[in-house]
Amino acid sequence: MREANMAEPVSVGALLQSELVEDVLYREEGLCVVGIFGKSNMQLGPLKESLVNNLADKHLFALFGGPGDGGTADSHIQAFYNQEDRVLYLLLSSGCDSRQLLRACHTLSAGAGHSDAHDFWKGLEKQHCLHLLYMFSVCHVLLLVHPNHTFDVTYDRFFRALDALRQKVLPMIRAAIKDCPVSKEWKLNCRPCPPRLLFVFQMNGTLKVSANGSESGGNPDKPKKHSPRRRLQHALEDQIYRIFRKSRVLTNQSSNCLFTVPANQAFVYVIPATDEDPVGTLLAQLRSNCILCEPETPPVVVRGPRRYQQMRRSARQASFSTDSVIAPLGGQLVDCSLKEFLWQHVELVLTKKGFDDSVGRNPQPSHFELPTYSKWVQVASRLHHVLITTTEEEMAELSTKVQSQLKVLEGFLEADTKFSEIRCQKALPLAHSAYQSNLPHNYTTTVHKNQLALALRVYSQHARGVAFQRYALQLHEDCYKFWSNGHQLCEERSLTDQHCVHKFHLLPQPGEKPDIDRNPPILNHNSRGRSTSSCNCGRKQAPREDPFDVQGANYDFFQILEEKCCGKLERIEFPVFQPSTPDPAPAPNQTQPPPSEPSESGEAEKVKEQEPSTTQSHTPADTSLSLALSLGQSSDSLGTYGEGDGTETQAQPKRPSLVDRQPSTVEYLPGMMHSGCSKGLLPKFSSWSLVKLGTAKSYNCHTGLEQPGFLPGSSFLLPWDLVIRSRSEEDTGLTETLDGGTSSWPAPNKNLVGKRGSTGGLGRSRRRDDMARAFVGFEYEDSRGRRFISSGPDKIVKVLGPGGAKDPATRVLNTDMPLYIPSPSQGRGLKSHYAQLARLFIVVPDAPLEVTLNPQVQPSLPPGPVFHPEQTEIVLPSDSLWVLRFPFSYATDHGPCYPPKENQPLNNYKVLRGILKATTANPPPQ
Repeated sequence: MREANMAEPVSVGALLQSELVEDVLYREEGLCVVGIFGKSNMQLGPLKESLVNNLADKHLFALFGGPGDGGTADSHIQAFYNQEDRVLYLLLSSGCDSRQLLRACHTLSAGAGHSDAHDFWKGLEKQHCLHLLYMFSVCHVLLLVHPNHTFDVTYDRFFRALDALRQKVLPMIRAAIKDCPVSKEWKLNCRPCPPRLLFVFQMNGTLKVSANGSESGGNPDKPKKHSPRRRLQHALEDQIYRIFRKSRVLTNQSSNCLFTVPANQAFVYVIPATDEDPVGTLLAQLRSNCILCEPETPPVVVRGPRRYQQMRRSARQASFSTDSVIAPLGGQLVDCSLKEFLWQHVELVLTKKGFDDSVGRNPQPSHFELPTYSKWVQVASRLHHVLITTTEEEMAELSTKVQSQLKVLEGFLEADTKFSEIRCQKALPLAHSAYQSNLPHNYTTTVHKNQLALALRVYSQHARGVAFQRYALQLHEDCYKFWSNGHQLCEERSLTDQHCVHKFHLLPQPGEKPDIDRNPPILNHNSRGRSTSSCNCGRKQAPREDPFDVQGANYDFFQILEEKCCGKLERIEFPVFQPSTPDPAPAPNQTQPPPSEPSESGEAEKVKEQEPSTTQSHTPADTSLSLALSLGQSSDSLGTYGEGDGTETQAQPKRPSLVDRQPSTVEYLPGMMHSGCSKGLLPKFSSWSLVKLGTAKSYNCHTGLEQPGFLPGSSFLLPWDLVIRSRSEEDTGLTETLDGGTSSWPAPNKNLVGKRGSTGGLGRSRRRDDMARAFVGFEYEDSRGRRFISSGPDKIVKVLGPGGAKDPATRVLNTDMPLYIPSPSQGRGLKSHYAQLARLFIVVPDAPLEVTLNPQVQPSLPPGPVFHPEQTEIVLPSDSLWVLRFPFSYATDHGPCYPPKENQPLNNYKVLRGILKATTANPPPQ
């Protein structure tokens, strides 16, 4: 790369990587490095770029529009090498410049929060510190540019932070440049010399004086020796020097300081404001050309504490004596230009005199070295890899160590963060106290979230600043640790919607014993809820724990009681899953079948719709109904209706059933049978029970059920009178033919032919065959074991005298019976107690009747699933007393159906009508 190629500024990374071939005349001469940094305002022409243009007398930087290269780390430092003047200019741009600020705002995402935005800007500030540390390590002279005439005192804190960072990273920098061809002093101090810092301010338009110089306090005949701009420079020098001495940024020994300021030269320059009056500008130039030189009055020697400042001012005046002449009219010294101000410091470098800026009684000379361009490039390249980029692998470890030392900047640069952290740290104990107030020893997730919300409200009242979110997350973690460390309650809920009272625990595996000493302990669930329930047949009561699984609720408890009471009773077994493999798997989650695939209950409802709406009397609408079920078989339909005698109906083919398929022996149903489960799946156990207590005569309608737990007078079953048709009536034709019409069903309060008291004239023996009496009872049982028979959705059987219940069973059979009703004997507490439908008693008389049992329960709000046994349409044999035990709890594979809570309507939890149907049995063929 030739010198002509350096006509344009490049990034310092590109300069260090390029192979610049210097001119032979300048190859062995020294190089002065001048760094420029600072802030800029929103003016069109950037101040720092225009300064470099003026110093180099070239149009190097475009004053309008951004730089061509993007916002990479290298592009923050632009370099321009002037071989003729032997000066290398390094221009540092940062977030304090309008162009870089605009680029950073575009980089910051719009959705970033307050804390993220703060971290982003602090990251840019730390990056700027590293770039500035690089400038202080490779430059001889540094220009701090400020867009107004007021010193920014935040530089004091910034330079103290930079000095602390430099002391931390000095070992890493020494390791990086130990092989460079420079002096030992440079390797030891990691810089060619203590850089001299100069300040350049820009005067705004408010500081203007009149042309006649009448600002001297009312005495125009006594003009000031120095112009207002020069007096401003002197005042700024005194202010800056006093601030830096007080904060010990500047000390007596310059070699120990981050930078130095000259003791006998001017180090502040104020750029005058642009004069908007062209005529006044021409007159000022004409006046300056007509100035006569006069001898300067020697300074008066001052003794005492002001001696050093007077010495600096006298030296400063002497430095401008070559460029200043006294005007005969005004008597003021002419101000120098910016290049003249800078060049007096650059000449000290190029002439190898160096800077002697140490003060005090025993000033120590500081080291100084003027490197050639090639040597400077070697050192600057090593420092660039360590402080700015990490492209070389051998420097990557040193760069990582430097990045780890950036935390030393936090105490200086992040005062707002420190304040925020102190406030948030004080708010955390208050939030912890609010969280732990009024807490039980073990509590659930809901209580934890409520207490956490309370703690966050207390925290938000006291915490402020950018650390708010970080300490809020810490509060979350602390509260969660407190909760999970022995205070977490088991989240499992029983089938009656009660929480387990144990703290977080594991369930014992099959064959494993509970162990409370383990962490977490191994225990079974327990809600401390106990209730009293009866066995399958209802003849024995026993206390039970609150169940947490369907098997324990509907099977295990009754199996234990069955061994003591009803194990030897005759029963109808419901089909269950029979595995064909040693490790059967539960079927995947079942969903509601689509409308095109009707379920069992759906097919039954379709057949029901085809029946005549005369089911209230529970007398068959068609005497020749052919049942599609037999004892021990299951079907999803009611069979095929026929018109004629039984032989014709039996000859007709039966409609195929969906459940007639062979059930699966590989997959089982994880929950209970309901209308939404798939066909061909059976559970591993049955939640229902159907046992036979005895013959029909074992029930005495005058004494009722002789079982424990019944309320007085509420153990009587309801009578259900059924009409039968005997064969002799068909032969004699004394009654009408039961052809399925409404004439075969007795009307309410109307005597039938053959009934006692009718005008048919039949004998008493013939009238006994016309009627048969069955008994039905819906038994409810509450949690305290109190039982009663219901005679309607809102009525309890109450028999005070002999004769049994008088209310007919047609009312309970023709309506939807509730699954839960309020218990007739409430406790003393405010919480209401419900009694649940537990059993159905059916007394089938010794008569030519077929009583069909088809229970369907809807234990949740519609459109919830309808539960039914594994076998539907069960025909009960005659001359028997049967007990159907309903499930204690209802659950699907998606979860349990909890009992109703207070203020919930009970009519949504019901047993669907049509649970019992009676038909006339076909006589055997003669």
